[in-house]
Amino acid sequence: MIEDKKEKILILDFGSQYAQLIARRVREHNVYSEIVSHKITAEQILQNKPKGIILSGGPASVYTKNAPQCDETIATLGIPILGICYGMQLGCQMLGATVQPTVAREYGRITCTLNNENKLFKSMDKDITVWMSHGDQVIELPPDFESLACTRNCPYAAVKHRKRAFYGVQFHPEVTHTPQGSQIIRNFLHEICGCTGDWKMHSYIENSLTDIRRQVGEGRVVCGLSGGVDSAVTAALIHKAIGNHLSCIFVDNGLLRNYEAEEVITTFKEHFAVDLHAIDARDRFLDKLKDVTDPEKKTQDYWPRIH
Repeated sequence: MIEDKKEKILILDFGSQYAQLIARRVREHNVYSEIVSHKITAEQILQNKPKGIILSGGPASVYTKNAPQCDETIATLGIPILGICYGMQLGCQMLGATVQPTVAREYGRITCTLNNENKLFKSMDKDITVWMSHGDQVIELPPDFESLACTRNCPYAAVKHRKRAFYGVQFHPEVTHTPQGSQIIRNFLHEICGCTGDWKMHSYIENSLTDIRRQVGEGRVVCGLSGGVDSAVTAALIHKAIGNHLSCIFVDNGLLRNYEAEEVITTFKEHFAVDLHAIDARDRFLDKLKDVTDPEKKTQDYWPRIH
């Protein structure tokens, strides 16, 4: 269960490379955000009581078989939704619009003309620069939609549903290449979702430390370190909370960047003084993977047998 927060934005991840960036942009406006699977149900969303929902971008095409989908009933919950790129296409398709491949793919900085005054674009210029990256787009809208913006090749660069609290933008407001993107996200949070922006990152860290101490009590925690950011931050946070009640295990599989394994060991053993157990398994991993060039074969056929 996602931790309860007074004001929370849920970000449904459809495989976007920018999902973490979207979460960061929301938090920069002092609103707590949580990335969740696109498979989350409408019932689970209601249990979390979010102020708003963001549908992330993604590499798939919404009209293809096995494309990531979400619970269509989330559009009926009355919770404001902002769809970004793939998220816009998916939301529009769920609400009756048509999505097809574009004649001319848009990629990079594009001039976008706002053709409808709306809360999403409050206090913004009529012509804005946005970052596009799409090969599909909405080509036909049902009467319940209105177009909010367009580009030279994209007639529906931003849309709004007239009856439901659904907004969509084909471009990426979360990247710095969309100079006024932060304002768009702020408008969604404050003008549409009604967030007050009373959340602070410092408070989140302190609350997390308290939660960890309460859960662990007098017990111990074993944490696996991969060398990546997620496990490293997790280990550092847990260690700050419970100190020597934490033990970390790091397996050097020989697949990290040059000297990265040494950096992990130095950082956690010397700087953080964590009880770190480092295992040199380079030969074991590399011998099994010798002459295997197909990434999928490495992952599916060999990786499980190495462990």
